[in-house]
Amino acid sequence: MLRVLEFCTKPPALPGEKEERSLESKKPTTPPIATQPPSTHQPSSRERESTPIESAADLAAAVDMVRLAGDYSHPPRRRRILLPILLFAATCASTFWTGAVEWNPLEHIDGAQRAIATLQAHWGEETFGAVWSQVSDSLLHDWRQGLIYMGAVLGILLTHEMGHFLLALRNRIPASLPYFIPVPILPFGTMGAVIGMQGSKADRRQLFDLGVAGPLAGLAVAMPLIWIGILQLDATVRPNTAGMPYPSPLIFRILIDVLRPDFATPGCLYANQFNPLLMAGWVGMLVTGLNTLPISQLDGGHVGYALLGRRFNPFARALLVAVILFVVILAQYVWVLMLVLVILIGVDHPPTADDRVRLGWCRRTIGWAAMTIPILCIPPMRIGEVTW
Repeated sequence: MLRVLEFCTKPPALPGEKEERSLESKKPTTPPIATQPPSTHQPSSRERESTPIESAADLAAAVDMVRLAGDYSHPPRRRRILLPILLFAATCASTFWTGAVEWNPLEHIDGAQRAIATLQAHWGEETFGAVWSQVSDSLLHDWRQGLIYMGAVLGILLTHEMGHFLLALRNRIPASLPYFIPVPILPFGTMGAVIGMQGSKADRRQLFDLGVAGPLAGLAVAMPLIWIGILQLDATVRPNTAGMPYPSPLIFRILIDVLRPDFATPGCLYANQFNPLLMAGWVGMLVTGLNTLPISQLDGGHVGYALLGRRFNPFARALLVAVILFVVILAQYVWVLMLVLVILIGVDHPPTADDRVRLGWCRRTIGWAAMTIPILCIPPMRIGEVTW
C-alpha cells in the first residue's frame, strides 16, 4: 500500500531526467561481494562433551548456568503463612497451660476431670461456685507464671529459628517460616520448632552461617534468662521428691555453684523448685544441645560438614553407633524417638553447592567452639533420674 501511494504522488519526470536515468542504467555494475550466510550448525552432544574447560572462570560459569537452569525448571513454592501461624498460636496456648499448672499437666488434667464430674453431679445446687473454683484452679493454677514461662520459652525458640530464617533470606536460600510443635501433655508444652531450607543451594560458607546462627541466637536469649532464674531460686523450698526430677546440664551446675553456692542440690531440680525463667532456660538448653549434635542435617551436622567436608560423614556414622550403644547399655530409652528421627532424616550430610569455598580462621574458631554446646547443654542423664 505504501509503494502505491508513493507512485501516485511522484510528479512526472522531465525529458532530461529520462536521459540521465537511461545513461545510469547502462553503466557497468560491480557484482556484489558474496557473503557467507551465518552458520546454523548446532554442536552435537559429543562435541559439547569434548569441549575443554580452559580456566576456573569457565567452570564457575558452567556451574552458574546449571544452577540457573535448575532454578528455572523448579520455580520456588509460595511460602506457607497460615499453618505456621496456627501452630505458633497452639504452642502459645500449650506452653501457657503447662506453665500455669507448674509443669505437671497430667496431674492437673485428672484433677480437672474429677472437678467437672462433681460439677455435673451437683448442677444447679449452691455448691456450683465452689466446684467451678476447683475446676479453674486445676486448669489454671497460676496464670501469671504461665504467661512468663510462655513468653520466655517462645522467645528462646523463636530467636533460634529466626536466626536460621534471616540468614537464609540474606543468602537467597529458599526457607519456610518456623513450624512450632505444641505438645500440651508434656511438662514443657512443646517439642521445639523446625524450619525447612534448601541447604543444597548454599555453598560451604553459607551452610556454616545457616547452621551456627540458630544456636548462637537462641543462647544469646537463654543465658540472661538462666542467670536471672538462678538468682531467683528459693533455697528454702524443699524438693518434692514425689514429682519428676530434672537433671541439671553442665552449664546449670557451673552457674549455680558460682551464683548460688547456698543451693543444696545443684545437680538436680524438681518441678516445685523451678521458676518460669529457669524452666524456660532448661528447655532452651535441651533444645539447643540436641540441635547442635554433629550428625545428620541438624544444626551441628551443618557446622560439622562445613568444618570437615566429606570427612564428616564417617565421623557422624561412628557417633550414631556410639549413641545407640549408650542408649542400649544404660537403658536411656527416652532418646529412642530422637534416634529414629535422625535415622529417617539420614545420617550422612549431602554436599553443598560448592564445597571448595574456604571458611577462614574466624568461622573455624566459632565452629569448633560450637561443637562443645551439646556437652554444656544436654542433661547428663535421662529426665526422671536423680543426679546429685
